[in-house]
Amino acid sequence: MDFNETQIQRYSRHILLPEVGGKGQIKLAKAKVFIVGAGGLGAPVALYLAAAGVGTLGIIDGDLVDLSNLQRQVIHHTPDLKKPKVLSAQEKIKAINPDVKVVAYQEKLMASNALTLIKDYDILVDGTDNFPSKFLINDAAIFSGKPLVHGGILRFDGQVLTILPKKSACYRCIFKSPPPPGVVPSCQEAGVLGALAGVIGTIQATEVLKLILNIGDPLANRLMRYDALQTGFREIRVRRNPNCLVCSDQPQITELIDYQQEVCRT
Repeated sequence: MDFNETQIQRYSRHILLPEVGGKGQIKLAKAKVFIVGAGGLGAPVALYLAAAGVGTLGIIDGDLVDLSNLQRQVIHHTPDLKKPKVLSAQEKIKAINPDVKVVAYQEKLMASNALTLIKDYDILVDGTDNFPSKFLINDAAIFSGKPLVHGGILRFDGQVLTILPKKSACYRCIFKSPPPPGVVPSCQEAGVLGALAGVIGTIQATEVLKLILNIGDPLANRLMRYDALQTGFREIRVRRNPNCLVCSDQPQITELIDYQQEVCRT
């Protein structure tokens, strides 16, 4: 694969990095990343992966752009109100980098379609805002053997974890099952600082690039927590649970599950 002069200029700051170079940029161009959610976290993830030259981005989200989204979902603009989020995101990605192929899925990720949708992608990204989706994505990653970069935000706190199936702790190793509906407030009920989504989403994008390039030390077996009010990062060491319901050698969960819970749609 050869880059033309325009592409060499576009990616020149990457190519100058010994850890990336021309060969690394080719890896990025050949990579396929599946992003679940075109909201607060999915927005910076998609924009930075597109700018970096990741060749194919799949984005799934069944929602329409709402005015309350614009406080943090920076991929959407005021004229996009009531437009499907995946189509709004697709337009911005193509505008920032026409080299990128964007596959838009205007639907909800479900147990019935997850494994089929992700089968052609290399890496998964969790940009969702609710527990049922997070557990579904985690389990789909384990069943398919695909790396997953998890992210979560609420109020002033965020977290990131990179999951390498059968090699590192998965989401269920830490959180066994979704909390009962109503126990944990949604972002619609509790609020979320807009800029926090940018911090966590950008870290997620960085993790994805590291995985594609096979450089650095990913956040595997390390749950990174960020407190925006104190501007502090805290790393919690975690490890794979030998009795995990889904990633252990004798899992109790062998099929994807659609958990029911009220979802924050903002």
